[in-house]
Amino acid sequence: MSVDPGVYDEVAKRAAAHALGWLDSTGTRPVGPRQHADELLPLFAKPLPEHPTDPADVVDELAALAEPGLMAMQSGRFFGWVIGGTLPAALGADWLVSAWDQNAAMRFATPATAAVEEAAAAWTLDLLGLPEGCDVGFTTGATMANFTGLAAARQSLLTDRGWDLAAKGLSGGPPVRVFAGAERHDSVDLALRYLGLPAPIAVDADAEGRIRPDALAAAMDLFADAGLDADVTDGGRAGAGRSGGARAADIATIVCLQAGNLHSGAFDPMRESIAVAHARGAWVHVDGAFGLWAAVSPQFAEVLDGIDGADSWATDAHKTLNVPYDCGLAIVSRPEAVRTALGVHTSYLITDDTGPGDPFERVPEFSRRARGVPVWAALRSLGRSGTIELVETLALRARELADGLRLIEGADVLNDVVFTQVSISFGSDARTQAVTARLLADGVTWMSGSKWHGRAVLRISVSNWSTDESDVALALDAVARAVASLGTSRGV
Repeated sequence: MSVDPGVYDEVAKRAAAHALGWLDSTGTRPVGPRQHADELLPLFAKPLPEHPTDPADVVDELAALAEPGLMAMQSGRFFGWVIGGTLPAALGADWLVSAWDQNAAMRFATPATAAVEEAAAAWTLDLLGLPEGCDVGFTTGATMANFTGLAAARQSLLTDRGWDLAAKGLSGGPPVRVFAGAERHDSVDLALRYLGLPAPIAVDADAEGRIRPDALAAAMDLFADAGLDADVTDGGRAGAGRSGGARAADIATIVCLQAGNLHSGAFDPMRESIAVAHARGAWVHVDGAFGLWAAVSPQFAEVLDGIDGADSWATDAHKTLNVPYDCGLAIVSRPEAVRTALGVHTSYLITDDTGPGDPFERVPEFSRRARGVPVWAALRSLGRSGTIELVETLALRARELADGLRLIEGADVLNDVVFTQVSISFGSDARTQAVTARLLADGVTWMSGSKWHGRAVLRISVSNWSTDESDVALALDAVARAVASLGTSRGV
């Protein structure tokens, strides 16, 4: 090597010191950032230096300037959005991934990371109770995991109808129709948009956001009977007629289900919904960004009964499993579909024909970091019982928060707390928003505002492995202070 490897020593020492100092601070520091991006930008955007700067000094400068603008997402008191913390083994593995700097695309070129990811994939399928032989790809997050599963669905359905998607594209091909619950996550719509597929036909959901299997059957039958004479416009309502209707058999159909509603944490009834969809020839994709991990626990066996019968699944490891950003998992039951949709063969790539295909055939990217390595490390450190305990403890903390909130005057827990999500109203929208603002200004905890069923809510997502009883108590005290600071007026 022409460069002395020692050039990394001081940089690594200082980076490690800053990283450990940051992690040590998350237990006591205010959760929210103290400075806005507009305040920080001038500090970073000074004129580019004319001459080099010592790399270790650059690391020091970066750490010092960024610190007031960092959100303590690793804090046990962070409940905003669905963002997990970082398990120690996963963090250490992620540092190694950066140091190794492997492009985890080809099995032949990077055999170590390929083997680690294949092992992590097998453990994940086993833990989730999904079929052996599924392809597992490590994507940036659940949005691209949804994209991957839906790309496989599009490929499989159009191939079954004799359409060469690679050669002809979508134009002129069999129409594709998508059904999803009215309370689906927007990442499903986004993935469909990326794929050139239509927005979903919205299917009625119950009060907890679960798709109704009877409504799914009725909607699928209605549009099948109408062929393409029933156009779908304006948010999924039947619109103006379209000439040149297609036979039902020519229409490719996808049904998107949800494991973990954004506001309630509820799970779509899997077995019934999958049976309805498969009876009508549809591909079933499950968006389980955070909720799919519930499948590891016997506590959730009933609400997720039948989920293994779907055709593809999407989840995040940087949510419930608590590995560092970024890491999604796309799981597809028909490897040939995803590899045809996303794979490519060129003369300069050295493929490995001895194993289960190359990693780049299972994700949208050619070049990527070895995201599956921290997943392996997390699962290796937890084991089966530890993974189950992680999931069950997150759900327990959510119930503890909900129970405590019910004791605060004026707080109304709006959902059945079935997993890790809690949605609360404090009366009027204005008062709920005011409580949220006071809570965030206090800094002890972070809970995000949202809107559910037309009402402003304070939404809690319990996703951090380190959240304990003391974090719950501190968070509840902070909510109580925010409520008390507003007085008893119900108009605010």
